[in-house]
Amino acid sequence: MKEPMKGNGGFWDALKGGGPRIASMLGAPSAQQIAFVRSLTKGQRRPETLHVPLTELKIAVFDLETTGFHYHYGDEILSFGAVKVEGEAVSNESYYSLAKPACSIPERIVELTGITQEMVEDAPPLLEALREFMSFVDDRVLVAHGSAHDKAFLDVALWKTTKAHLGHRVLDTMMIARKLDPDKKFSGLDEWLAEFEIPITRRHHALEDAKMTACLWTRLISSLKDRGVITLGDLYNYLSKT
Repeated sequence: MKEPMKGNGGFWDALKGGGPRIASMLGAPSAQQIAFVRSLTKGQRRPETLHVPLTELKIAVFDLETTGFHYHYGDEILSFGAVKVEGEAVSNESYYSLAKPACSIPERIVELTGITQEMVEDAPPLLEALREFMSFVDDRVLVAHGSAHDKAFLDVALWKTTKAHLGHRVLDTMMIARKLDPDKKFSGLDEWLAEFEIPITRRHHALEDAKMTACLWTRLISSLKDRGVITLGDLYNYLSKT
């Protein structure tokens, strides 16, 4: 992604510098939010995490709903959903929030997600929802299904609001499932949920998709264990083999 242009004394120069200048431009609460979110994106790839068994790994499974599939054409995040997983147990701790986009919601997305323009009118702005989401996931390893889409939108949102990039490790249940069973050619979440006999509750709702993906992740841990894949480092090695 191309870095936004920086002019002398411009917004991004002030943002990089921080301090009273950025506070005066955005207001103290916004400046504090930016600093807080930026702090949560740093130092999340600690080498020691590679030695943690998957059955003990602290995970946050997440999903996003967006106004479309092309962030480089202006599509934005509509909602955040996340649930914590402690080892092989899906926690009751979850996070969900709508986010008010600057663009209008296409009718096809309204039909897909059930999120209408009226519903997001009073939703928190992107920075606020993003701050709460990042605070919830903290320093956990992130998991998503078909993670490229969600990771890209999350990274763009972080850059747009705080000039920071996502520093967390991100694992993809689709990639892991297909590696475990290469004869299965499907990739969609519905198909993998059916394969592992995980009940489908509500699709294209960020939190419900995150919860179902979390159940899928715990099933994958068990299958990985049978293949001798014990730690996070083992998983990376396993995924890298052709």
